[in-house]
Amino acid sequence: MPQKIIFEDLLKNFCGFPIIDVRSPGEFLHGHIPGAINIPLFTNEERAKVGTCYKQQGKETAIKLGLEIVGPKLKIFVLEAERIAPDKQVMIHCWRGGMRSSSFAWLLETAGFKQVFTLEKGYKGFRNWVLEQFGHSYNFRILGGYTGSGKTEILHKMADAGATTIDLEGLAHHKGSAFGGLGETPQPTQEQFENVLAIELYKKREHPIWIEDESRCIGTNHLPNNIYTQKMEATLHFIDADIEDRIKTLVRNYGQFTKEDLAIAIAKIKKKIGPQHAKAALESLEQDNLDDVARTCLHYYDKAYDFVMNKRSQNKVRKYENSPNLIEQLIHLP
Repeated sequence: MPQKIIFEDLLKNFCGFPIIDVRSPGEFLHGHIPGAINIPLFTNEERAKVGTCYKQQGKETAIKLGLEIVGPKLKIFVLEAERIAPDKQVMIHCWRGGMRSSSFAWLLETAGFKQVFTLEKGYKGFRNWVLEQFGHSYNFRILGGYTGSGKTEILHKMADAGATTIDLEGLAHHKGSAFGGLGETPQPTQEQFENVLAIELYKKREHPIWIEDESRCIGTNHLPNNIYTQKMEATLHFIDADIEDRIKTLVRNYGQFTKEDLAIAIAKIKKKIGPQHAKAALESLEQDNLDDVARTCLHYYDKAYDFVMNKRSQNKVRKYENSPNLIEQLIHLP
């Protein structure tokens, strides 16, 4: 009989085990346990067909239809599982930890797998665990600064120096502005963003956690309400970088993209920076004057950042110059 485990057991004791998600491809795409591999018992169409059968003709008829669909695939399932888990130790889950995962576990045990675990309450239980993580309190330390201050680079250097960090932009595959999707892979679904974030928070919960001063939305992803509230209430460590240095950073980071890509990004903020500023930025872009493009856009971004920053308690704002010993200053804060 496969042994049932809860997700925290998986994190603590079975982190080296392959995880097989037997839900349909559509379910998996919407959200899954990070690192899980999808071996769907049913295709999206087959799952819909079995579900309709269950509603219209009852459980027994639906089970028989499911067996009819799955039967020819059994050998393929075993071969794929052996490829994923050559040592024949694996954890399996479906939506609720019910028939799909238990059937797949029985198949692998019958085929000679040494250890087969199933996830108690399945992916639904995992999602409940994810949402619970957002209800906890965390010791956040916020790295802030105007656009172009190099916050992400500083955060990465802090991580290399031993600080506990979470790169929210990295998790969201987006740099958080109208230009933020340039050069990035497609963003995860909101559910998947939450899944990855929850695991990061759980693993790092015992330490002060450095994160960037992101807005509530990072592209199409958004921070859970309680996490955003805690971020706004935490001390902000503001990097006071010179505007010319910021312009150089932006040109270095975004100057590699095509004029068409940059023009589309400028169009997204046309209403916010005003038509005259947008026109000036596009003219500078056409003339390959990227410094002036950056300078014009910063006029908007700085005002927007000031607006949010003014919502903070000013006694929780500390300012730093972007000096050579900045990383050491930050990581040795009490």
